[in-house]
This record gives sequence, structure tokens and C-alpha cells, in this order.
Amino acid sequence: MEIFFEGIVLRPWTISDASQLALIADNKKIADNLRDGLPFPYSLKDALDWLNLILPENHPPRFFAITVDKQLVGSIAIVSKTDIYRKNFEIGFFLSENFWGKGIATKAIKAATSYAFRDFDIIRVYAESFSDNTGSRRALEKAGFRHEATLQRNIIKNEIIKDSCIYSVLREDFKSLPIEVKV
Repeated sequence: MEIFFEGIVLRPWTISDASQLALIADNKKIADNLRDGLPFPYSLKDALDWLNLILPENHPPRFFAITVDKQLVGSIAIVSKTDIYRKNFEIGFFLSENFWGKGIATKAIKAATSYAFRDFDIIRVYAESFSDNTGSRRALEKAGFRHEATLQRNIIKNEIIKDSCIYSVLREDFKSLPIEVKV
């Protein structure tokens, strides 16, 4: 299954993406803005381990490679929550540094959120961004997400205590977009 939207394609990951994923993710600027599950340096083994973890569970797809002109440029995922949060998905993403500031993250967020609301019984999609990650925060806002809260001093990254921000969009507030899905 592939999701087409305004010049980008979200497609499920394949094991053959490992070397390109390792190349993109091996970037300290990316790692500094993500949870510690994405290590730095990021090796081919890290990419293979992650792909082997998610691929068996990626049906229906929730983990996507972001591509532009068939070139792998990043990653986006919609992760289902459980228990009392079961009607929520958390969205997470990163892009190759070469593609920052081009609107690709915003398009990928819009496409993934449209897919989430179209295909899953959820009421809310949310994201948590480090408060100093202005690029991700702006991409979420441009995609229609609303700043809900700043959580003060709630994360530790590289031994630095930081704030994070919660952004969300509700089903009734999200404008459905004309995504094209090919199975």
C-alpha cells in the first residue's frame, strides 16, 4: 500500500531500505531531536534491527518510508495506543537533513493523519516534540495540529533536561485531504 499526496509518497518499509535508512539516520542533528531509541551513531545493524522489529507487525501499515521522486528521504509512523488511550495514535517522524525546510514533513504529517482518520477507529492523533525543535513544531502546526501543552522539564536528552510540547488534532477538526491510496 502506498499513500500519494502532493508530490510525496508514504510507503511501507522494506528490508532493502536498510542501507539508505542507516545513511539518513546517522546524523547527530536528527538523533538530538528524537527519543533515545534512535541511537547515534546509527549503523546498518541498527537499521536492520529496527526493520526486523517493525516489519512483521506492519499490517495494516503504520510505519512508512517518506519518498520524493522515489528517493527515500525520511520516516513517519502512526502508533496506536492502548488501554484508556486506545482511540489515540501518536505520530512521529524525521527527515534527512538535506530535505529540511521544504514542506515535506508537513505533507507527510497531513498524509499520515488523513490515512489514520480514514482507516482506523480513532478520535485523536498527537505528537510530542522537544520544545526547542522549532522545525518539527512548525511542521505540526502547518499540518493542522494544535499546541496543547508544554510539559516543563519532563525529558532528558544528552544529559540535558528539557521541555517538550504536545500537539494534537481531533477527527472533527481535521480537514480530510485528497490522499490517493494504492494497494
